[in-house]
Amino acid sequence: MTELRTDSGVGTLSLLVAGCAHDVYGIEENPLAVEDARRNADLNGFRHVQFLQGKVEDNLPRLPLRPDVVIMDPPRAGVTAAVIDHILRSRPGKIIYVSCDPATLARDLSRIVRGGYQVSLVQPVDMFPWTRHVETVTCIVKKNR
Repeated sequence: MTELRTDSGVGTLSLLVAGCAHDVYGIEENPLAVEDARRNADLNGFRHVQFLQGKVEDNLPRLPLRPDVVIMDPPRAGVTAAVIDHILRSRPGKIIYVSCDPATLARDLSRIVRGGYQVSLVQPVDMFPWTRHVETVTCIVKKNR
């Protein structure tokens, strides 16, 4: 399985799935987070995990792959239309979207569903009790046509 991870931070989710993937690519803008992610991959012996520094929309077209799974964990602003369009063109079998903003999640899901996918699972996770913030993990799969 090839997995592509966008907005990878220090690599937590990327390294979590690295044990069951052939190749993992994480993309993160923050250079210090990328440095930490690379260090975390080395410390855990994952040589098949690569972290790229820069904007997702700039790095995605450079990757020569057709991922089986895409995991997205964008900031509150969500995912840009250009990134969603690129991911839809690559036709992964599954997209996992981790969102910290229900409004941008709904906006982005609308575009993804129109692109030939369907939502198979939505799981809210209350990581910030007594606040209005909630994380939502959504599993999206390619429609059988």
